Amino acid sequence: MRIVIDTNVALDLLVFDDPGCAALFGALEAGEPQWIATAAMREELARVLGYRLVAERLARNGRDAEDVLAAFDRRVQPVHEVPARAPCLCSDPDDQIFVDLAVAQRARLLSKDRALLEMRKRLAALGVEVAAH
Repeated sequence: MRIVIDTNVALDLLVFDDPGCAALFGALEAGEPQWIATAAMREELARVLGYRLVAERLARNGRDAEDVLAAFDRRVQPVHEVPARAPCLCSDPDDQIFVDLAVAQRARLLSKDRALLEMRKRLAALGVEVAAH
């Protein structure tokens, strides 16, 4: 199974060590499901890693943005083609990249973002399951 993980869930996995993500983290380490992402998603993560609170958390744990991006790169199967715009638009333009990839790849979308979660029915009609995580 292919999954698209939004930035909030990626932060929980790779920065905050959220216990609620332990099962997902273990599954990703075992190679199933397959986490797919585009360069734009990596750039979004890099941008968010520069936020003061995130950077402070990393520093407290003796880590930096490069450590997190390396962990991302080890776990993600990159999708090099930019997916076409999905036929439904997210109310948050920053989240559209996740919708576009999930629709193009018929992948499950894991998110904590209200704008994405509100798209469940529209995305289900396109073959995409949106799951809160």
